[in-house]
Amino acid sequence: MGGSSSTASAPAEARELREQEALASAALSLPLLRAVFSRSADLAATLSLPPTSFRSAPPLETPAHFQDLLASLGPTIASLFFPRGASEDAGAGGWLGFLKGFNSCCARARASLPLAVLLRVYAAACAAAGAPCGVQFRPGEDGGGDEEGGKVVGELAPGEIAVLLSMCWVMAWSGLAPRVSGGEEGGKGEAVLLPDVSHLVLSALVSAGAVADDEGVWGWEVSGAGKGVSVQEFTSWVISTVPGLGNCLSRYVQDRFRSSESDPAKESSVSTGNTTFDTCDAYLLTRGRAWSISLSVRNTLSEKFLSASVIGMDTGDLLYRSSLHGKGLSRFWSCVEGYKGPALILLSAFSNSGSENVDAGRKWGIGVLTEDGFENKDTFYGSSGFLCATYPIFRMLLPSGKEKNIMYCHLHTQLKTYEATPKPLGLAFGGSIGNERIFIDEDFSKVTIRHHAVDKTYQHGSLIPNQGYLPVEASILDFEVWGLGGQTTKRQQDIFKKREDIFSGQRRRSRSFWQLGRLSRENDDGHGF
Repeated sequence: MGGSSSTASAPAEARELREQEALASAALSLPLLRAVFSRSADLAATLSLPPTSFRSAPPLETPAHFQDLLASLGPTIASLFFPRGASEDAGAGGWLGFLKGFNSCCARARASLPLAVLLRVYAAACAAAGAPCGVQFRPGEDGGGDEEGGKVVGELAPGEIAVLLSMCWVMAWSGLAPRVSGGEEGGKGEAVLLPDVSHLVLSALVSAGAVADDEGVWGWEVSGAGKGVSVQEFTSWVISTVPGLGNCLSRYVQDRFRSSESDPAKESSVSTGNTTFDTCDAYLLTRGRAWSISLSVRNTLSEKFLSASVIGMDTGDLLYRSSLHGKGLSRFWSCVEGYKGPALILLSAFSNSGSENVDAGRKWGIGVLTEDGFENKDTFYGSSGFLCATYPIFRMLLPSGKEKNIMYCHLHTQLKTYEATPKPLGLAFGGSIGNERIFIDEDFSKVTIRHHAVDKTYQHGSLIPNQGYLPVEASILDFEVWGLGGQTTKRQQDIFKKREDIFSGQRRRSRSFWQLGRLSRENDDGHGF
């Protein structure tokens, strides 16, 4: 009887092993996982961050327990998903247990499950570090502690949301920093500056109703006491606004496993020289805003923005900045003409006084992410784009799929013709001609924001606090355009500009020759008379 029972269980175990291997191989190669399983005597060390200190940008203060929280991250993940017995047993049972633990935190799953696992890790790490935490994991009725048989409950205070978001950024930083530094010595002992995540915290609070969108956003501070959000409300906000946040734990574990097979000398000498001060925060595209966008978009541009959140955008990708190149549609066009790739458009503005539905003197920021190049047309064009609010709260509005009035860019050309009903000169996004969702005038001095009811191209939602139903007219403070197409697209634009310069020179010479010929004929006619 015992032999038959053992024989019957063997195929079931083999089948389960094959299923777990197939699931794990979708995230990491099995040879790499086997190497980690066989060589890693202490998975807690493998999953721990490199020794680095972090600090918040003034005037924010880094929580006293933040470093302890990061130090407990590796041991917490190891204890939750990789039991000691599974890593010590080199047999099939230990290998199966290792795969189950890996798949628990890294396998693809529905949107809410990865976030629940992340919150479970956060709660356990806070408990290990002695840090305050309003959430906790409740195992299922069997008490087995299986994340699928339990749930995370509780409430996150504003400060705790900021700590959780900063921890997730550090997890992403750990995977990119070694590639940036190249293993060079230098910068050791210097603190890495954390990006500002206050716009994300405020976005979560506004989404949950903890902060009134029309009244409480101006002058709000993370350090101030306030109502928190429940785990359910936080989960809903993440899924709708920053769905990439749930993948932070999976990405971190995979990065740590890959780094364990790389040169340990390089891993231990992560340079922080490029991240000790927030150089890109001199621009509208700050590291915090770049990270927010990377968590929101679900395409190849996500990696571009994630890298920008760690090291900042390459200034060579800055196509146009009003404070540098001058304001106006013609100056804008001279910088972006010929760029046939995705681009991010950002502007900051302040609402003018005198309007009933606008708070006077309030500064805010919006952006547009477009996957198409710039064209001078008197009609809308484009295939895909996103609208986003960048300050004081973050919100991403995806395409609705109903219309494709993605972008409008129209300026006068040298060849002027009579138009009975001239089209407006300026830059616009969404809506329709004369009733645009966003319209920037020809001088780049004013921007008009209209209610989402006029627009069928982008999803509904307000772009600025206290927007109301009436059009909001504001004065533009600064305007930026970042090219996201890489070196190839920029090189193609440079070739286009050189060709246009040659054609412009030829046209000028032809015009000069024509004028000289005309003057010569007029002189000859006058002399003959």
